[in-house]
Amino acid sequence: MISIIDYDAGNIMSVQKACAYLGHDYVLTRDREKILNSDHVILPGVGAFGDAMERLERYGMDETLKEVKKRGIPLLGICLGLQLFFDESEETPGVKGLGLLKGRILRIPDQDGTLKIPHMGWNSLTYPNRGRLFEGIPEETYVYFVHSYYLHAEDPSVVTATTEYGTRIDASVEKENLFACQFHPEKSSSWGLKILENFFTVH
Repeated sequence: MISIIDYDAGNIMSVQKACAYLGHDYVLTRDREKILNSDHVILPGVGAFGDAMERLERYGMDETLKEVKKRGIPLLGICLGLQLFFDESEETPGVKGLGLLKGRILRIPDQDGTLKIPHMGWNSLTYPNRGRLFEGIPEETYVYFVHSYYLHAEDPSVVTATTEYGTRIDASVEKENLFACQFHPEKSSSWGLKILENFFTVH
């Protein structure tokens, strides 16, 4: 069973549809015991970093997700979900993230005023350290992004995919049972679905 974390964030419906399309049973939940007894857990979301952390804390999901990490249950963060894995974000100074991985979330730079922000569209990936999510996925595959902030990971060895948009963006990370994508695999056509299926095969 796949648990999709329910914390009143956007983008959840598309993740549910992708799970159903791939033939996997899932539950949308904030029930701690259901989550901790899942085979895989997904933290999706779009929106503001600070608002999302407030809701995770309100529902006790911050501590539940830390326990998911501790127990070794495969956990996938998508878009805002990736950002919440880390320590802090320029979007909401003073608000601490989950701290599951080390790094900062920075605003995409637009030094000459010509870069469209938020970044919305298809960009290709390169693999500095090919991770398990990208098994069978060719380098330079295009995936779909919607974001104004990006990850700068403290440890380059966890970065499994990057893209370029005004700067180098750490687009995906992996460490032990933690996986995350800044892009939306559930909106990235057949390759995106393959990325999700790769996650579901991790044990």
